[in-house]
Amino acid sequence: MKNMLTTISNALCRMTGRNVGAQTVSELLVDLSEYVSVTSPPPAPTVALTQRQPPKPPPVRTRAPAEQLVNNQAETDRPGARVVVSRSFADFTSQASFDIKECELHRLEEGPPLKAELTREQGLQYYRVMQTVRRMELKADQLYKQKIIRGFCHLYDGQEACAVGIESGINPSDHLITAYRAHGYTYTRGIAVKEILAELTGRRGGVAKGKGGSMHMYAPNFYGGNGIVGAQVPLGAGIALACQYKGNNQVCVSLYGDGAANQGQLYEAFNMAALWKLPCIFICENNKYGMGTSVERASASTEYYKRGDYIPGIRVDGMDVLCVREATKFAADHCRAGKGPIIMELQTYRYHGHSMSDPGVSYRTRDEIQEVRSKSDPITMLKERMLTNNMASVEEFKEIDIAIRKEVEEAALYATSDPEPPLEELCNHIFSNDAPLEVRGTNPWVTLKSVS
Repeated sequence: MKNMLTTISNALCRMTGRNVGAQTVSELLVDLSEYVSVTSPPPAPTVALTQRQPPKPPPVRTRAPAEQLVNNQAETDRPGARVVVSRSFADFTSQASFDIKECELHRLEEGPPLKAELTREQGLQYYRVMQTVRRMELKADQLYKQKIIRGFCHLYDGQEACAVGIESGINPSDHLITAYRAHGYTYTRGIAVKEILAELTGRRGGVAKGKGGSMHMYAPNFYGGNGIVGAQVPLGAGIALACQYKGNNQVCVSLYGDGAANQGQLYEAFNMAALWKLPCIFICENNKYGMGTSVERASASTEYYKRGDYIPGIRVDGMDVLCVREATKFAADHCRAGKGPIIMELQTYRYHGHSMSDPGVSYRTRDEIQEVRSKSDPITMLKERMLTNNMASVEEFKEIDIAIRKEVEEAALYATSDPEPPLEELCNHIFSNDAPLEVRGTNPWVTLKSVS
């Protein structure tokens, strides 16, 4: 013990410049404390050696005022001070500019810009919405395999950048109508996850009271969810006609898939929209396969953005949310300027099969799916952009992911515990603002009431 104290005394003397043996160890420690007093913790309370104290919980981190941060910086400049580093929102880049892929044009002299501005708030919001749609669809897949969800179910995972990019390029007052792969748009149009999952499980709390299912969900300025292939496109042209008639400067986004692109009713709608210069954005979500048939086997021409012939068109990278956003803004400005309709082709990809009855690997390889996931995933692409440009931290994304998982799990619990609609409500909401009327059942002696 004596040798140890001598060694410590010699070391402290060298650090403080004192003569060896001039002072005791305790005196040297007192002198040394003036060099390390800036952030030294207060002395611990004296406790009995035999008593073991539980660890204190970590303090709640809050952002310090600017003045306090400046004062702390001045103090840490003193010799021997310990430096504690913590990041605040001020450490992140608030806005950045990104290069985006050039769009291919048809009957247009210029197209969308080649650069896109992104704020930190926008980036986090886009990430949150896309990740929520992804988690919601994966939960729907799980519930379907547990036979809790029945019937038709078409999942949207992989195509999230299309829905989020389109929504960020138009106004909430603008109109949107799509096909049967509608869960993502139902969410971006303002419907909660629990109402979407409850609709999938056929519960009373679903967005359509449990009577619409996967293909028939609605929201303000959102007209579904349509089960008939291509039938929503002329309906979208009709909504655009209403916008033009009312003169409200609104547009209608009418979506369809590459499988519906060969439907005759599309070209009838194109013709009328061009004749009347309707403010309609026709968008083909080209995910490379119509059910189990590749676009090359189904279409003589796979340049869907040129299918309008006399209608201008653009082909867009549908896996990049910023590219979709800028293209949608361009298309909306085109329509609002009175130039008539425009066609957008979004080149995207779905990870699941066409529907839940399609495993999705009989007409394409697992390697193909994995390659798209690893190179072009829309969520990963946005996340890496933000991390590379110091717009967010890994911990921040983890916190968002945890919150989304919790929200989806709670929504799934609601969707499996909410009661099913009673038989008496089966025929409700057939008409709007009508007196109750009798509806014939499956046989003459069964009648039901329809209440608006």
